[in-house]
Amino acid sequence: MLTSPNKLSKYACILCIAIMSFTSLVYFPRWNKENTEATISWDVSGYYWYLPSIFIYHDLKHQAFKDSILKKYQPTNNFQQGFQLPDGNYVLKYSSGMAVMYLPFFTAAHMVAGWFGYPQDGFSTPYQFAIQLGSLLMAVIGLCYLRKLMLRYYEDRVVAWALLILVIGTNYLNAGIIDGAMSHNWLLTIYVFILINTARFYDTFKAKYAVRIGLLIGLATLTRPTDALSALIPLLWGMESLSVNAISQRIRLMITHIRPLLLAVLCAAAMISIQLIYWKYASGHWIVYSYQDQHLYFRSPNFSDYTFSYRTGWLRYTPMMILAFVGLIPFWIKGRNKVAVTTFFLVNYYFICAWSIWWFGGRAMVQSYPVLMFPLASLLSIAFDKKILAILLVPVVLFCTYMNLWFTHQCHWGGLYDTETMTKAYYNRVAGRWSVPAYTVVLRDKAELYEGQPQNVHVIYMNSFERDSIGGGHKDVGNKETLEFKFAASPRHQQWLRMSAGFTGKERENDIWKMAQFVGRVYKGGVKQKENMFRIYRLLGDNEVKNLSLDMNVTGIQYDSISIGFWNGESDKQLFVDDLKVISFDEK
Repeated sequence: MLTSPNKLSKYACILCIAIMSFTSLVYFPRWNKENTEATISWDVSGYYWYLPSIFIYHDLKHQAFKDSILKKYQPTNNFQQGFQLPDGNYVLKYSSGMAVMYLPFFTAAHMVAGWFGYPQDGFSTPYQFAIQLGSLLMAVIGLCYLRKLMLRYYEDRVVAWALLILVIGTNYLNAGIIDGAMSHNWLLTIYVFILINTARFYDTFKAKYAVRIGLLIGLATLTRPTDALSALIPLLWGMESLSVNAISQRIRLMITHIRPLLLAVLCAAAMISIQLIYWKYASGHWIVYSYQDQHLYFRSPNFSDYTFSYRTGWLRYTPMMILAFVGLIPFWIKGRNKVAVTTFFLVNYYFICAWSIWWFGGRAMVQSYPVLMFPLASLLSIAFDKKILAILLVPVVLFCTYMNLWFTHQCHWGGLYDTETMTKAYYNRVAGRWSVPAYTVVLRDKAELYEGQPQNVHVIYMNSFERDSIGGGHKDVGNKETLEFKFAASPRHQQWLRMSAGFTGKERENDIWKMAQFVGRVYKGGVKQKENMFRIYRLLGDNEVKNLSLDMNVTGIQYDSISIGFWNGESDKQLFVDDLKVISFDEK
């Protein structure tokens, strides 16, 4: 009985497509959500803003329509899609590559909206669905061609497992599928095609592949300017070392094929010129730095924070990609195109870490995953040949897959992950778990928790405000200024302090940066020795009365006074506090 070649990777690809489709259209369908959860929201709305500006409102400079769209659909809290110039014109923040790729789906949505009576305003349901579906289609195309690319260099079973690991074991599931309208998903597919056409060019040196490479690199640059680094791939492809001889051979090869090289450069320049023409039209200048206060800091890249931070660290939240790092070892021993793969990965990684806003997370690495599949597949190849390595690798892959699925779910439905205020203490308390006590959320701030039974309890301070003629038995926290109570306290050399108070709130504050804070401090000779705090509305809902406590481990800390403070920021939500109490105690 004849069987088709590469059968296992084909089935793996089909399974991956099914998972991707379910995740995008059923599990978390952004297209039918509202406001900042919608498909066209946040960064995506900035990429997309060119299209309604040009084709619906015919207003690319003045943006007179922006306020009505922001009020009706709330894709962002304010107009973050662009900024105003001194002459009153607006320049859009993001470059136009994504708008170019969205255009066919925008056009289809505009027609469908007219046929079925939806508002033809660029943001109604047909537009949301079209961009979501187009993003899924782009992901499927990228995966299918990634399989074809990898089969050129690795055996079928290796490619099958590499695809499965990519889809369910890395942040590609979130950044490439759920958030598929973001640039990273589309760029991943562009990188796949750059790699495929680069391999074909070096097989044949035909001009048509040079044209494709140039257009693809131009489109990648038009989408994210730093992805001009993709040019390193075709420039270095086929090199296996950086010896003087290898470099001289590459220079001679480029001179020999100078015509297709120049053709690729011209095609790339033609694509990039779209942005230059827009800038000239909108501002009068050929070049505009539209990211304003965000910059690359090459002298102080945030390697540690970007990679390992508890807030958004790439490898902390995508531990599977540690295997790609490990795979560089066998890849350098037996792999092909070592210089292109390794150089692009390291330089691209450096640029990403050098970006001032490092906490945007590991999503920026997603488009480079087709390149990182080479060292990952090299590691899998060794594992298939050496059973002991396979035995060691299986539990690692299973664990990393579990954590990736956990992270993905908690981002969208579980509620245990928050990109804005993750901390080491909170991460260690919740990672991998599906439920934790509600009060655990205070660990997202600068707080500590003692969850055992206090021993040797001593009351240090109490205040019920009963004699407060203004407060009438409680205190209004107010806003802007801190309501603080400071008192002398002789330490009893106990391990913990617990500061508690009763809170009454009529309406919950949902803006995390405006939430009222419960702050505890200890002092020695007027000098602060330690401070803990948490945001009160993390645990206080609408029309709720609740007693909350703030724990502080004071083991080994000398202090002679304690303060309890309440700061309500700029919030207009009224909050009352009552029954302050401070106790000291030991652990059981």
